[in-house]
Amino acid sequence: MMEEVSEENLLLLRIANDDRIAFSMLYKKYLHNLSLFVNSITKDTGLSDELVQDIFVKIWLNRKNLPLIDSFKSYLYRSASNLLIDYIRKQKTQLKIKDISQRFGETYSEAADEGLIYTQTLQYLHNGIKLLPEKRKKIVELKMHDDLSLDEIALQLKISKSVVKKQLYTGMTFLRNHLKHFYRIAPFISFLYFFL
Repeated sequence: MMEEVSEENLLLLRIANDDRIAFSMLYKKYLHNLSLFVNSITKDTGLSDELVQDIFVKIWLNRKNLPLIDSFKSYLYRSASNLLIDYIRKQKTQLKIKDISQRFGETYSEAADEGLIYTQTLQYLHNGIKLLPEKRKKIVELKMHDDLSLDEIALQLKISKSVVKKQLYTGMTFLRNHLKHFYRIAPFISFLYFFL
């Protein structure tokens, strides 16, 4: 067991020194089980393959930090979990936008124009969030990105629920007004109401 750990540490050290053969060995060692893990969540083999590739690309790009990792296996699966959480959050946001789009009687498709509108919506939204005061920004992010309840936000930030509610309402009002300047995405503004 100790020998196996030592060999893996040596492998990580080689990868940190830009050894592509060592990286290929690590990749082959973990690819199958990691793919099974990711696919058990996504239920989509093509998507799982794409996400697994993203994980390994990030590992290669951050290879200089590999020797600092105590357990590569834990690090690998934590990276996969974080990527899956980000993917699920993005899917939830897309579903909310799709629902609002349908309420406005629009046809939702994967057309390039609509993809562009979706991307612009998120970009303008993130730009608006950056303009919020620090405390209000934190509350909005915990609600929108982490999908926490008002009680959970209050507990995490050690403030009252009424303060959270007031700050969230003020933040969302600001964001709706911020998005109104961009007429092409006006139909999507109402999806912000889902967070209140």
